[in-house]
Formats: sequence, structure tokens, C-alpha cells
Amino acid sequence: MSAAKINWKNAIIGGVLGTVAFDLIGLVLTGSWWDIPALLGEKTGLGLAYGVVGHYSNGILLAVLYAGIAPSLWGPSWARALIFVVAETIALVWFFMFPLLGAGIAGVGMSPMIPFVSMLRHIIYAAPLWYFVHKR
Repeated sequence: MSAAKINWKNAIIGGVLGTVAFDLIGLVLTGSWWDIPALLGEKTGLGLAYGVVGHYSNGILLAVLYAGIAPSLWGPSWARALIFVVAETIALVWFFMFPLLGAGIAGVGMSPMIPFVSMLRHIIYAAPLWYFVHKR
């Protein structure tokens, strides 16, 4: 059995465009552009520029990770992308990032709507991710 190769260009494009989609739905839902980069910059004390670079780098890193493990996931490609982002959101955002930022598990310390908003934003991120990673 041969190992699947990552199409780095498509994974990076999917990660960047997925992060843009994540930010656009965030703007629609919260009325704030780059709220996550601003929060990251504030919490680290490194400013908005660091937050933007960190946020988009994370989007790219997750896309590359997904591109590497997608062939091992079950189901149609669109379901693989959804399974990945739902699992990533719960494990890495709800149980790691939000508590680390002082927002509590799933971000409920900030607002009871945060779990819904964060999951929806990540599901929107999955659309370009799916399209570009599975594009031949």
C-alpha cells in the first residue's frame, strides 16, 4: 500500500481560504472582523499583527494536518472534512484554547453562544478545506 502524498499548495490554499471564510462568518455573527487575532494578540501581549499571523498560520497548519490524515478517515470526502473540524473544535478549541484564554470550557465563560458560534465558524472553514484538499 502506498502512502498518500499531501498536495501542499492545495492544502495551504484551503487553509488560507478556510480561515478567510471563518473570519467572514465571524463578522456576520459577531459584527467584529479579526476578533480571534485581536484576542490572541491581546492575550499574548504581542499585538494584532502577531494574532493575524498566528491565526492564519494555525488555519494552514490544520489544513496540512487534515490533508495528511484525510485518506485514513472514513466516509465521503465532505464528511471527512466535517468530522475533522468537529473533532478539532471540540478537542483543541473547546477543551484547550478557550480554557487557556480564560473563557472556560467551550468558551461559555465569554457567552453561552460561543460554543455554537465557534462550531459554526469551524464548519464554514471546512468547505474550502474540503474543496482544495480533495481537488485533483
